[in-house]
Amino acid sequence: QVQLVESGGGLVQAGGSLRLSCVASGSIFSINGMGWYRQSPGKQRELVAALNTNGGSTNYADSVKGRFTISRDNAKNTMYLQMNSLKPEDTAVYYCFARDIRYGGSWGQGTQVTVSS
Repeated sequence: QVQLVESGGGLVQAGGSLRLSCVASGSIFSINGMGWYRQSPGKQRELVAALNTNGGSTNYADSVKGRFTISRDNAKNTMYLQMNSLKPEDTAVYYCFARDIRYGGSWGQGTQVTVSS
């Protein structure tokens, strides 16, 4: 019952930056966890960054640590993924995920990020 809408994907050059946004709406009771995943053709979907909304802790995949930052704006029900120093290997479809205590988990539709050499 929680709907997630993503935006911000696109085509950038290596070394460039993008900021992805994920807006939550619908029947929201209490979101206690959220994160960003990505999937490339022929590969499994992997966790990129996670945010624990109860404690505010974060964790990142080793491949993006130091380059990506996950954050949220509670007033706007929005989660962000700031991506800097992008590399061609970051090319993937990026998905946002949120877990509601009452209604369970929800996924966004995915947004394409393409990084050229």
